[in-house]
Amino acid sequence: MEFDLLSELKKHKATCPEEEKNVQLTLEFLKGDNCYERSNLLGHITAGGFIIDNNGKVLLNHHKKTNMWFQFGGHSDGQTNCLEVARREIWEESGLDSLEILSNGICDVDVQEIAYSAKNNEPEHIHYDINFVFKTNETNFEMSNESEDIRWVTFNEARKLISAHDKGTQRLIDKCEQIYLKTKSL
Repeated sequence: MEFDLLSELKKHKATCPEEEKNVQLTLEFLKGDNCYERSNLLGHITAGGFIIDNNGKVLLNHHKKTNMWFQFGGHSDGQTNCLEVARREIWEESGLDSLEILSNGICDVDVQEIAYSAKNNEPEHIHYDINFVFKTNETNFEMSNESEDIRWVTFNEARKLISAHDKGTQRLIDKCEQIYLKTKSL
């Protein structure tokens, strides 16, 4: 599926002032060079998303590096199609590959400051995170070495596991539930 980030961002409807600011920051960032590569030490485009099963449960990822619960996702590594990056990252981190997009394009845009990493010798930088919502018929997953735990949870359980300080992921889980409820009523 074709996906042009610039045009998708321009038509994306942010749901709060914070997300609108994130969209504007991402649009400004895209005016620069090398936006999809980790070699851009100022920041880079990342992509990911939540997956919902047929029972309305969401697959949550407890990431080893951050010791936090959130959606699956990662670096673009030169790929400019964020939808395909999200699919690749979900497959790499969960083994799920039968994914149907539910979010009708971008679900949420988050901008995250990433702290200096002595282990990876990476300076502090920004992730411009493009998120989607997917549905799957699969329930069996494989845990990658990047995860501490992966589990299917209700939306309310997800809200409790996700840090209250992580406003972006809390906003994304709320949107994910709204999309699920809307598609379920069709």
